[in-house]
Amino acid sequence: MSDYDVPRGIDVLRVFCGPDGRHGNALGVVRDGSSHPDDASRQLLARRLGFSETVFVDDPERGRVDIHTPGLRLPFAGHPLVGTAWLLDLEVLELAVGDVFARQDGEFTWITARPEWVPPRTLQQYASAAEVEALPGPPPGEGWLYAWAWEDEAAGRVRARAFPRRGDAIVEDEATGAAALLLSAHLGRALNITQGRGSQILTAPAPDGTVEVGGRVLMAVRG
Repeated sequence: MSDYDVPRGIDVLRVFCGPDGRHGNALGVVRDGSSHPDDASRQLLARRLGFSETVFVDDPERGRVDIHTPGLRLPFAGHPLVGTAWLLDLEVLELAVGDVFARQDGEFTWITARPEWVPPRTLQQYASAAEVEALPGPPPGEGWLYAWAWEDEAAGRVRARAFPRRGDAIVEDEATGAAALLLSAHLGRALNITQGRGSQILTAPAPDGTVEVGGRVLMAVRG
């Protein structure tokens, strides 16, 4: 049924799938966060699973969640929150940085967040989509890189790839909602982003400085 080998009790989602339902970024969701009650055990599981992020649900009714990469805990991340909002059918997710509001709109799940919640990213523009697609993984350098180029500037269509470059097992991130949020805020416009192998991320900045980030979510493994 799936290429994912995970323990029982862990759902695996694909977040920001393309229009054909393919691709998307794999996300592990531990519905019962109390099964891994401390940071050390959560970090160990996140490293074992190997997804770019794993979410631990500490309160499914209030939407209190905790996000880990294979190497560190994150205060905010895009695709884990889009995926968890879809899975738990919630309108609010509680993070230490603030409340993240969510909504469903047909096949898309959206979250609203603030750019200042996002850990630092380098947004590097390239001259063409072909240059982005030809980049080695990862390009030389240090720090989190979001490489992007216009596919159609008038239409807001972007080609992007993401390289964490943080020394863990994630060489390239398939679909990165937080970086898409930053890019949308930086450009001040709605975007339709194709990232990685063919994932799709939609964004829409609002007058109050927040940005909506949306995409399709599919269940890959029901834990």
